[in-house]
Amino acid sequence: MKPSTRPRRSAIYVPADNARVVDKVRTLACDAVILDLEDMVAPDAKADARAAAVNAVREGNFGHREVVVRVNGLDSRWGIEDLDAVALARPDAVLVPKVSVPADLKKARKRLGDGVPLWAMIETAAAILRLDAIGAASAVNGVQAWVIGSNDLANDMRCGLTVERPGLLTALSFSVIAAKAYGLSILDGVFNDLANPDGLESQCAQGAALGFDGKTVMHPNQLEITNRAFSPNEAALARARAIVAAFDAPANAGQSVLRVDGHWVERLHCDEAVRLLHVADTIRIIEQRTR
Repeated sequence: MKPSTRPRRSAIYVPADNARVVDKVRTLACDAVILDLEDMVAPDAKADARAAAVNAVREGNFGHREVVVRVNGLDSRWGIEDLDAVALARPDAVLVPKVSVPADLKKARKRLGDGVPLWAMIETAAAILRLDAIGAASAVNGVQAWVIGSNDLANDMRCGLTVERPGLLTALSFSVIAAKAYGLSILDGVFNDLANPDGLESQCAQGAALGFDGKTVMHPNQLEITNRAFSPNEAALARARAIVAAFDAPANAGQSVLRVDGHWVERLHCDEAVRLLHVADTIRIIEQRTR
């Protein structure tokens, strides 16, 4: 499976039962909106939130933003009803929480039918031990992206959740490796301290360095930093253009290894450079439309 060139720099969680917030998010500079039926919704409001999510998806007007509905856990008393209702609304994707075994994805796919893509949350220690199997199941069950649930994962592992996240780094890195092995996008977990932009910037830089495609956020004031961190910078784009130009030059036809700006590069680097330039072009179009 080829990696996606669709930007998923930022995905913001919003409670599906808060009409004002859902309306506001239609104007935000995010790449994806996650209408939440799980953690952000109280137990006695689940049914109303489900109906509100279905209505919001059907109303549309989200522009370029992917519209994703996070359902309740499949083992909860709301999960199956969520899937049945959301399947009829046909959002861009359904986010399934606490995916710990491949069968969770098979169950969700069977309930949804074939039309709606899945996203899967990786947020349990059990999931980390089964990343390869969950990746294989993702590939055959129409999963487009994984989302790290860092709060739940840190709680499950009983490790600290500081800006640097030393206890989670192994799990995060292996999650990225597994996602990329199966051609999936992968989004980093939320940053909880809304009053710490420096910490957010540091954690975004860490996530980008690990290979994440973007990050989930909880508040609009986190979007600018997150989008910037996961957008290709000018230095990376200049290098990508140089690599593509070198391989496109008639004098280098048929070459598999070239020297560009003093560095040896292979055809695989050219493929990644082309992907990066496509992502940058899409981001530029999105930003022009939202100005």
